[in-house]
Order: sequence, then C-alpha cells, then structure tokens
Amino acid sequence: MEILRYAIYRFGTMLLTLLLVSVLVFWIINLPPGDFLSNQIAELRATGQEAGVAKAEFLRREYALDKPLWHQYFIWVGLLPGPHGFSGMLQGNFGWSFEFDRPVSEIVGDALWLTVLVNLAAVLFVYMVALPLGVLAAAKSRTMIDYTAAFIGYLGLATPNFLLALILFYYGHQYLGLPIGGLMAPEFEGEPMSWDKVRSILIHLIVPTFVIGTSGASAMMQRLRANMLDELGKPYVETAVAKGMRPSRMLMKYPLRVAFNPFVADIGNLLPSMVSGSVLVSVVLGLQTIGPVLLQALKSQDMFLSGFVLMFVALLTLIGTMISDVLLVLLDPRIRYESRDA
Repeated sequence: MEILRYAIYRFGTMLLTLLLVSVLVFWIINLPPGDFLSNQIAELRATGQEAGVAKAEFLRREYALDKPLWHQYFIWVGLLPGPHGFSGMLQGNFGWSFEFDRPVSEIVGDALWLTVLVNLAAVLFVYMVALPLGVLAAAKSRTMIDYTAAFIGYLGLATPNFLLALILFYYGHQYLGLPIGGLMAPEFEGEPMSWDKVRSILIHLIVPTFVIGTSGASAMMQRLRANMLDELGKPYVETAVAKGMRPSRMLMKYPLRVAFNPFVADIGNLLPSMVSGSVLVSVVLGLQTIGPVLLQALKSQDMFLSGFVLMFVALLTLIGTMISDVLLVLLDPRIRYESRDA
C-alpha cells in the first residue's frame, strides 16, 4: 500500500513537471524570430503572390497565431478556447503541420510507435550486453577477459553511430542478407498487422538496434565494472568469502545488487537520449522514426509539429524517471519513501 501511495505521488509530480516542460518547450520553439507562416507571408509578398498571402493570413487567424504568445500557449495546451473552442493537446488535437500541410497526428502516427519499438529494442540490447560483460569483467579483473571486454567497450564508445550504421548497412546486406533501410518491407507499409509483417519488422530491427544500442551498452558496461570493483573491495565481501559462501552466489546476492542501482536510475535518461542520439542513424538507415521528423520541423520552424515531438520526448523522460524511482524503492531497502522521511 505504501508503494502505491509513493507511485501516485510520483505520478502527480510527473504531471506537474510535464506542465512546466510544456511552458519551456513552447518558449523555446518561439525563440527564433517569426514563424513558418510569417516567413512564408514575407516570401509571398516579395514575389507578389497576394492569393497565397491571403491564405497564410487566414491560417494565422485559424490557429490563433495572431494572439499574444501567452494566449497561444494556453490555446495550444487546451486550457483556453481558441477559434474552434477548446481544442488543444489536452483534447487530443496536436495542431497542424504547415510544412507538410497535414494534421500533426497523421504525420507522427506511425512514427511514434516505430520510435518506441526501436528504442525499446535498443534498451533491451543495452542491458542484455552490458550486464553480463560488466559483471564478468569485474569478476575476472586484470585478465584477458577483462582486457577484451574493455577493448570492446572503448571501440563501441569511439565509433560514431552513423559510421557504424554505414558499415553494417553495406556488409550486413552483402554477407548476411540483411534488408537495407526502413523498418519493414515496402509491401507491408500501411497493411494491417500479421505474422509476416512482424517477422519483417524484427529482421529490419537487427541493424538499428545494434547501431543505436552499442555506445549505450559500452558506457554502461564500463560503469558497471567500476562499480562492481568498488563493491568487491569492501569488508562485507571478504566476510562472505571467509564464511565459505560460493563466489558466484556472493557476487549475485550482494555486490551486484548495490552496483546495479545506477543502471536502474538511468532508465529515465536512456530512452530520450536514444531518441535524440538516433536522428543521424535514422536518416542514414532510412528509418521512419520521429527523429528525422523533429529535425525537419525545427529547420522549417513548424511550431506545432516540433512542439509535439519535444513534448513526446519529455514524456518519455518523465515516464522513465518515474519507473526508475519506483524500481529503486523496490530493489534497494536502503532507499526510503518520502513519507517515511517526513
């Protein structure tokens, strides 16, 4: 019951933080002078296309861009009525993309779940690779196993993701027959989900998962090794060994549990960092994720599209942080709930 109260408390703070983040995001996307429509109006007037100017002016009024900035924010969130009443993000209306001339929900619809899928696969890859290699390197410190794991880790950190993507892009297709680009075969795009479509997605995920997860796995492995070595040098480990506890059981029961805490805490940072860090990889591999959409929206000052994508990344961060906080409380008895500290 206490953990439930803590989870509800963290959920409330997450919502409050998300509201504050929305203010910051809206302010940031409006920092550059002008916007997509004002820039378009200036360009149309310079070329004498008055009909296009009239349409752009209509869109400015239609989406309340002629209102003060604070008024635009409350309409965007859905806390104040706009030209069509309450129709903001809280009501499920994410706005209109002026760059693509389509609703934002249509543009990011498929990209959202594909982004989540790719990054969840990368996170699983990070933990599946970093955990055993980090523990093994610490347990076999200063041996060939440790040196080999360190070499792999440094190689993963030093190799740029886009370069690794290009290498696997070529050799994976030439020698292993892996598909080139995209997250599914072209014939499955827009089709309902089926086993063949799932199989195609899983095969296409191999290269992106490896490329996006390599640097994260390398960094996590090095940190886990360092934390494990620090714990293995403490008196309680010597006491456990002196009492006859098997090294493998002792390693899993005590040092690993303590050393693993930072990696549970990293869940909140891992997802958004992979979303932002995979933009170049998505462009190189032709992935239909949200990264290239954000890049294009920021370049063209498409405020509603870029604002929604940034809010989505912020939501991923907050959800990951909430999950990591709750897991830390469950895993480590030394961490206490806020109510206990009061």
